[in-house]
Amino acid sequence: MDFIGELRAALPPAAVDDAVRRRAEYSADASVYRHVPRAVVFPGSADEVAVAVAVAAAHRVPVTMRGGGTSVAGNAIGPGIVLDCSRRFNRILDLDPASATAVVEPGVVLDRLRAAGTRHGLTFGPDPSTHSRATLGGMVGNNACGSHSPVWGRTVDHVQSLDVLLADGTRTRVGELDPSAAGRVGALHRALQDLTDRHGEAIRAGLGQFPRQASGYGLHHLLSENGRHVAKALVGSEGTCAVLLGATVSLVPVPRARVLLVLAFDDLVDAADAIGRIVPWHPATCEGLDRTLLPTGADPAAAGLPPGDGWLLLEFTGADRDAAQAAACAARDGIAAEVTVRGAAVVVDAAAQAVIWRIREEGAGTATRAMDSTGRRVAAWPGWEDAAVPVDRLGDYLRGFRALMREHGRRGVLYGHFADGCMHVRIDFDLRSAAGVAGYRKFLEQAADLVAAHGGSCSGEHGDGQARSALLRRTFAPAVLTAFAEFKAAWDPGNLLNPGILVDPRPVDHDLRPGPRTSLPLVFAYPEDGGSLADALDRCVGVAKCRQQTGGVMCPSFRATGDEKDSTRGRARVLAEMLRGELIADGWRSTEVRDALDLCLACKGCRSDCPVAVDMATYKAEFLHHHYRRRLRPAAHWSMGFLPVWARLARRAPGAANLFSRGPTGRLLRRVGGLTEHRPLPRFAPRSTPLPAAAGPEAGPRVALWVDTFTAAYAPHVAAAAVDVLAAAGLRVLVVPGTQCCGLTWIHTGQLTVARRVLARTLDVLGPAAVSGTPIVGLEPSCLAALRTDLPGLFADDPRAAAVAEVAVSLSQALERLAPDWRPPGRLSGPVAVLVHCHQHATAGAAADLGLLERCGATTRLLDSGCCGGAGAFGYEREHYETSVAVARAGLLPALQALEAAVPVVADGFSCRGQTAHLTQRRVVHVVELLHPLLASDTNRWETGTVSEGKV
Repeated sequence: MDFIGELRAALPPAAVDDAVRRRAEYSADASVYRHVPRAVVFPGSADEVAVAVAVAAAHRVPVTMRGGGTSVAGNAIGPGIVLDCSRRFNRILDLDPASATAVVEPGVVLDRLRAAGTRHGLTFGPDPSTHSRATLGGMVGNNACGSHSPVWGRTVDHVQSLDVLLADGTRTRVGELDPSAAGRVGALHRALQDLTDRHGEAIRAGLGQFPRQASGYGLHHLLSENGRHVAKALVGSEGTCAVLLGATVSLVPVPRARVLLVLAFDDLVDAADAIGRIVPWHPATCEGLDRTLLPTGADPAAAGLPPGDGWLLLEFTGADRDAAQAAACAARDGIAAEVTVRGAAVVVDAAAQAVIWRIREEGAGTATRAMDSTGRRVAAWPGWEDAAVPVDRLGDYLRGFRALMREHGRRGVLYGHFADGCMHVRIDFDLRSAAGVAGYRKFLEQAADLVAAHGGSCSGEHGDGQARSALLRRTFAPAVLTAFAEFKAAWDPGNLLNPGILVDPRPVDHDLRPGPRTSLPLVFAYPEDGGSLADALDRCVGVAKCRQQTGGVMCPSFRATGDEKDSTRGRARVLAEMLRGELIADGWRSTEVRDALDLCLACKGCRSDCPVAVDMATYKAEFLHHHYRRRLRPAAHWSMGFLPVWARLARRAPGAANLFSRGPTGRLLRRVGGLTEHRPLPRFAPRSTPLPAAAGPEAGPRVALWVDTFTAAYAPHVAAAAVDVLAAAGLRVLVVPGTQCCGLTWIHTGQLTVARRVLARTLDVLGPAAVSGTPIVGLEPSCLAALRTDLPGLFADDPRAAAVAEVAVSLSQALERLAPDWRPPGRLSGPVAVLVHCHQHATAGAAADLGLLERCGATTRLLDSGCCGGAGAFGYEREHYETSVAVARAGLLPALQALEAAVPVVADGFSCRGQTAHLTQRRVVHVVELLHPLLASDTNRWETGTVSEGKV
């Protein structure tokens, strides 16, 4: 039996996947490297891990362990089998508050452990920026740290023991060295003792020199003066020595209060020079940010940062907020007396602190779009990612590093853990041309020499992987390298586990992910990516924020399934392989790409939640357009894609249309149209509500009210109420004639030729108003998002498209901008919950809605519900209905259940209201429906006018 066949025979069916699509998803991590595995295994237990490793050993197939796949060094990918423990091998087995310890399986996500510990006032100390998706197994493998390392250290400082599997099938729990153990385990321990005895002098001289010396193996933990701790020596071994089955770790008390002190400097080097005067104040964090980490043109003050070009984030904790604030203020004054500081801010409010920390936590993503000499964002890559030097050498190292970048003509974004001398950077390497790759290799070699000259380490926390393993000979003495090789051989003599990492390393310039790309025709313009879909996909470096289970919107289908294929990153990897043309060779006709995109709800959440604004909804529309060109489309593309046509016909006789969509004919329609029988079709409004051509005072600021297809067909009363509210606020409302469609349903189904035709007509109507600067007020968030994002992407050469995108606003935004002081005669009282449509979240946010409701007297609550799962046609499609409900169960339904029954819920999105009505008994209304009754006697007093006066 062949290797894959034996794996399938030995493991549950769902545990083994060697499909092309799956191999494409796991071909890369967050590094610049690419290795296509032979298969991916999803073990559910230690026994299944042992079986998979045994089969691999019998066939001499390498084994690579993987958690969240956020490695920036290339140590979570391999050419053999990849064991992904995050999906099924991810339990917290025990959490003991008395001893402050936890026992976990390797696939446990850090935030899950932290949440479980918080109930007892405990947490796991190391907190890398990827805490919402990083697994404990990956943290052990890379010896992860995080921003609180000044007080909590690294993962190794919290590991008590590890349960491991050796490549030969031996299972053991390792803690302190035990040479008296029997069998293979005893032989291993005695070999480690002998290694330490023979190489002790070299180990003492070369390892454990400063806290962030993370490169190589932690052999200094085997020294007698360090407790001869085998488990600690294994931490940071990057899966090259043993397979992790479980870990017993210590927990630390959660600080009762946190206050942030932000110090501003003229330059990050100035901040680095000042570290020696700052560390004695014992901040819990000491994180450095460079101005280039902020969005282009962003005002630091808007994020709560004092004026400067470089900042240090110093967190102080205390028994209460007053104590923490006092510590921060004392440090501010003391540091300012010794160091030249451009500005300082003590940030007490937790929400304001979160805004600043988000900049830091998303640095690994945002830094991948470096600034070129013209001010344009271009792709920047890891590689020389997290070198560290002794903290007293940090300023000198940074000066030398910047000089090196200038010498090579490179730019990069710097940030990092300044109290530990560890710097992160993403650099605009050219990894596509032969000359660029040669330059990449030369840069890494010279950077390694620079860090060695300062007594530093190529890696400060992320491990060496393929990016840095070949550089270790430039930073360690030959005797230390020999000890590394013997350490690896003692554990894994057959070199089965993650070969090519640390020992006998692969070259740093081989197996690079940005390889050759197939040129394919495109419809969207991708103006922010130079007209290139490949460059757009390069945005996804792999930091995997799309894999987090809470907060924001992205990625709803992954939250429902937990499957990498349903993450934004997984889809981006498959699309990238399609453009590469090797693993996936049939281009736009690829069934692998079609399947990867199948559960994408086109929610656009990745546009805002992804640190680099990956836009999977656009990529999906592009793919579907080409994939089904001149081919038979799914039935739902006709039934739901052409919904504006059916809606226009139904408006002639809405009663008959509603009757026809119920009963036997309705069941037949759903069956023929590819729609689920579990959800009734939305009812058309029984009659249209005539609107005036114009309303409101002649002298008021002008707005053009655009009535979209969904509002016209299903909720015309919302448009009528909008006219009343806008007019009552003193605005001159010019109603756009007819129903002008945004083409959204055709865009989402990839029928871009039809969408362009429809949008061209809409552009002819809306264009003149937009060019004149008249705000276009839309009532449906998804249609507004189409004008803001899809329209300019499909009509990049038409200046009217950009003008429409610029002036398209919601009703709340129009009132915020043009009538900020307006209050209706009536007042709201008590709380109002706001459910934000995903497209609104992605393109505009909820601030205007919340502000308007609060001006009207409400106390607002923004529901942290993620995507509702309705997603336009998605929730109606037969094959997607179950996923739609699962998405709602992951966020929307719990959020609504936690809400008091009397609290009104506002949702401008038609699909949000429909999903909520279908799955709950709660009524949800458009914001204008809540405001309209507050107008009292002012309602329905339209001043008629003509359409031509607004030129709409």
